[in-house]
Amino acid sequence: MTSAGEETPLRSNDDVVRVRQLVRGAASAAGMSLVDQTKIVTAASELARNTLVYGGGGSVNIEKVTSAGGRAGIRITFRDRGPGIADLDLALTDGWTSGSGLGLGLSGARKLADEFELETEVGQGTTVTVVKWAR
Repeated sequence: MTSAGEETPLRSNDDVVRVRQLVRGAASAAGMSLVDQTKIVTAASELARNTLVYGGGGSVNIEKVTSAGGRAGIRITFRDRGPGIADLDLALTDGWTSGSGLGLGLSGARKLADEFELETEVGQGTTVTVVKWAR
């Protein structure tokens, strides 16, 4: 079961801050512990920043989800129409960065989420989806 969220634009640093607030609220509403809230907010912050900086902006959708076993969670999908990721293996390497960041973006988000999916096509953009389940 999902409860579709609305698309939120990611065009500025203010939007990244707003995404953090929206994700924190959704994680709290899903009954996540403070530790898990912090993990998914951190992952969302990294992915929102990547969408803005490397994808040239885009959008995010935050959804409430329920597992087959009845566990509550949230699914967050980031979309951009940027240049895409030419070397996905390299981009997912711990500590690698294509800019001045810490290199925590994709690999860090993957570790902080319970589920991680990335689709990218050079010249077409990137979609990253993460899911975090309440424990």
